[in-house]
Amino acid sequence: MNLFSILLLTSPVVEQVEAVVEEQPQILKRLVEFSINFGERLLLAAIVFAVGRFLISIINKIVRKFLERRNLEVEVKSFLKSLINITLIALLIVSIVGVLGLSTSSFAALIASAGVAIGMALSGNLQNFAGGIIILVFKPFNIDDFIECQGVSGTVEEIQIFHTIIRSSDNKVVYIPNGALSSGVITNLNRKPTRRLEWVIAVAYDTDYVMAKEILQDILEAEERIMKSPNSEIVLHALDSSSVNIRVRAWVKRTDYWPVYFAVNQAIYKIFNEKGVEFPFPQLTVHQTEK
Repeated sequence: MNLFSILLLTSPVVEQVEAVVEEQPQILKRLVEFSINFGERLLLAAIVFAVGRFLISIINKIVRKFLERRNLEVEVKSFLKSLINITLIALLIVSIVGVLGLSTSSFAALIASAGVAIGMALSGNLQNFAGGIIILVFKPFNIDDFIECQGVSGTVEEIQIFHTIIRSSDNKVVYIPNGALSSGVITNLNRKPTRRLEWVIAVAYDTDYVMAKEILQDILEAEERIMKSPNSEIVLHALDSSSVNIRVRAWVKRTDYWPVYFAVNQAIYKIFNEKGVEFPFPQLTVHQTEK
């Protein structure tokens, strides 16, 4: 192959290399322009985010003051504040997407195209939202009520758009989804002004039942917080394997439930010991036969 043939073969390659070299300044220029434009958009998005968060905090304060002046229930106020806050955050996200140069219509189309997956992912939250509406409409409990639900017991602190916040007796904060809460069993311990106390007192088989009943009646009458109506009850509940069980029932105000329960427990233990009433313990009698 002669030199002329070699030059003919390499000339297209040389031309491509020369074209790339000539385009390098244009590529660098475009890269710089893109970086500048993206930096400006990023800076503007950061400003929009900061201003948006500031405005959201102001709007939330205005809404909070507005709702406080209205004669609305605490549960409704809590739910509306949560709903407005989430709506404002969603609007802020859409604004930031637009500032970054992403087409909001394309963004909406992307969400629509993934509608099935998003619907499945959000089905639980939609159920929780509907559950919150059901709780507000039918009112199985109010703020500050003590309830038992979903294996949790505590005081209701707040009803949000998706969750209900409960503070347990040992000061734990529990978030329960509204969907499960609205469709499950709820025991409201604050709905009625009175509650019934109940004790099961075990005494030995050789105890005089009439005497034990009189002692228990005196203890109940000495406790002023026990209501006279409905009447208290003292009955022989069961003949157990090692004891005679006496069931005691009395009615008190809801707020006196635990104080009276512990006070009567203490009085029973003290007076039974003073009167010689025996508290039994499990016993096993073994009979041995001689061969």
